[in-house]
Amino acid sequence: MPVFRRRKGSRTRLVPELDDAALGQVRRRVETCWARGSLDTAVMALMGDVIDEAGEDWDRRAHRLRVLAGAAGRALPGIWRQHGPRDPNALLLHAWSELLQAGQPGSAVDLYDTRETCLLAAELLPADPTPWALHLAVLRVERRPSNELSAVWREVKARDPWNREAHLQALGYLSPDECGSSALVLDLLDGVRSAMPLDAPAAALELTALVRTHHRAVAPGGLDALGANEIWRRPDAARTLDQAAHYWPKPGFLHHAQALADLNLLAYALIKSGRISDATAALRATGGMATHWPWNVEGDPLERFSHYYSRAVAED
Repeated sequence: MPVFRRRKGSRTRLVPELDDAALGQVRRRVETCWARGSLDTAVMALMGDVIDEAGEDWDRRAHRLRVLAGAAGRALPGIWRQHGPRDPNALLLHAWSELLQAGQPGSAVDLYDTRETCLLAAELLPADPTPWALHLAVLRVERRPSNELSAVWREVKARDPWNREAHLQALGYLSPDECGSSALVLDLLDGVRSAMPLDAPAAALELTALVRTHHRAVAPGGLDALGANEIWRRPDAARTLDQAAHYWPKPGFLHHAQALADLNLLAYALIKSGRISDATAALRATGGMATHWPWNVEGDPLERFSHYYSRAVAED
């Protein structure tokens, strides 16, 4: 399995698969099929193989499904499912594709059917947390009552206590922007902070919450935005940044599929907090691999990332 490697001086790039080269090859094949509007059996086999190759690395399995769903659009996952109506990979890709489509303006996706697809996949894959994490994401989009999410959350945690996808979905649902409040976000963080391993796939949960809080403070503009940097002076924020800045950039410390996304988030947060020396180390550790969020909040994500990365490399 690929893990991030420091590649000093390499060009900046932004691809959804990050450093997962095997996934990147399949993604490009899928996009070619999408352009043709067809899906041949060879590409179906490639998708199934790259998903299965993740084995019980649940973070990588979810990462590969998300990237392939984004590349395939809506039609191709439906075609694959028709070919294999009880193929769990086809079911999960179709459900993830429907979830992504549901977020588009004017979407007519029936998420009840998507939930049923998740439940069927869970039946076929009893040990896999991915169907439950995806089910949680669907309930979040629908803004279903919290007791429904709690039941699904327990299913995920029973299979994968530090599942990245589920933790980020729960964070989004509990945020003031959606169905929760700042107090509920703090409750979630307090419930996992002491027990979560420093290198868990969900290790960036608290940092994600802080960056989103920063963005909410900046969004109104004016005097409210002027005080946004005070967030980074809070003891909890300083502690989170200190710990991540110390451990995450070390080669091989983060080894989950989306480690590079966490390093991007760390570099961004360190820049916003004025800790430029630490941000430089985090940027170098990305090897020039950018992510869409959080850089896109300030414009073109690759352009914003490259602006800071080029300076970090120049200091070597």
